[in-house]
Amino acid sequence: MAPNIIGSTFILAETAIADTNNNKMSTTTTTTTAAAAPVKAAPAKLASPVSAVAPQTDAKPAAAAKPFKAEIVYHNIVLFIILHSMALYGLYLIPAEGAYLEILPIYLFTFLGGLGITAGVHRLWSHKAYKAKMPLRIFLMLCQSLAFQNSIWEWTRDHRVHHKFTDTNADPHNSRRGFFFAHMGWLMCKKHPDVGSKGKQIDMSDIEADPVVMFQKKYYFVVMPICCFVLPMLLPYYLMGSSLKVCFFSCSMLRYCLSLHGTWLVNSAAHFYGMKPYDVNISSVNSRLVSNITFGEGWHNYHHVFPWDYKAAELGTYNGNWTTAFIDLMAKIGQAYDLKFVSKEMVYKRVMRTGDGTHIAAMLDANNNNSSEVPTNELVMHLDHDLEENVIWGWDDKDISEEDRKSASIVNSVLESKQD
Repeated sequence: MAPNIIGSTFILAETAIADTNNNKMSTTTTTTTAAAAPVKAAPAKLASPVSAVAPQTDAKPAAAAKPFKAEIVYHNIVLFIILHSMALYGLYLIPAEGAYLEILPIYLFTFLGGLGITAGVHRLWSHKAYKAKMPLRIFLMLCQSLAFQNSIWEWTRDHRVHHKFTDTNADPHNSRRGFFFAHMGWLMCKKHPDVGSKGKQIDMSDIEADPVVMFQKKYYFVVMPICCFVLPMLLPYYLMGSSLKVCFFSCSMLRYCLSLHGTWLVNSAAHFYGMKPYDVNISSVNSRLVSNITFGEGWHNYHHVFPWDYKAAELGTYNGNWTTAFIDLMAKIGQAYDLKFVSKEMVYKRVMRTGDGTHIAAMLDANNNNSSEVPTNELVMHLDHDLEENVIWGWDDKDISEEDRKSASIVNSVLESKQD
């Protein structure tokens, strides 16, 4: 029974995420029928009130109005129901089987998978906030495979698009479409055509030049099942003597489901509930709760303003940012270098110019007493991110300003480190 369950689960889980992140979309499905029946058919059916109200619209609105209609992918919804059912059963098994020690491997694998996302595909590969030598890149690649959130190449492309075109139709998890869509609904329907078209503008040459990334991309559906499902199940089974049922449903499926929701909170909660000390004009917010859950990824208002800072936050300690502690440790042993971070002068300038007044620098500023200078919530709700200029996804973005490059601080620079 166990091998059949495991094998089928691999197929279900792989299809759920791989299909939903596929950018090859049909852009003619909902528009062809509307275009096939132009304006001639309209007068016959627009009998009473409508024809009297708008008789002079002619063909202009019909030709211009082609609204996007989301297409739900129902089989992905079914697969998510199966995944969450397995996770809930795994949660039930912990007290039912007295498997409280199994919480340790659940947390261990959740933490390792989290590092693969936060220190790996996010800060290292997506934003180029620091550089890593080959052993560390291999380790982070395996941890990212453990998290099973698409290959490094796909994750990086989608995340750079998210930063470059935040809260527009090109944003894969556009927060303007609601909390649920930003959290997981975007995986239950086909992507907006802009995601694919704008995604082609993102430079991925640096990622494609990394042999570790390309190895994972080529052998993803071999590496990922082993890291994500087999090892988290077999290690506690052999080392702790746990039942195979508990190991599969709790250590594999429950752990995987929890890690997904942790990452999704950065897309949803960190764009809705929190403060905006650095830029009140964007949707991302700072959330300590999300940061504690995601090992430091919840200081999201800061991160969207300075995406190339390896700390992803302005913190003096590691409290709420374990990922930074890990990167600093790797730098001390020579595996991480070129750690880029924002100087205090850059932070304070931005806080005083665009912050919401909650930053300590703003509160201490004697001249910051005019509350009318701070945009109201009503104004913030109607901000148009399409009009933003010089939005960047990270350090290697060609649109980053020379002032930012010159003002950035770099720890353990490449000149001080040996190359691979």
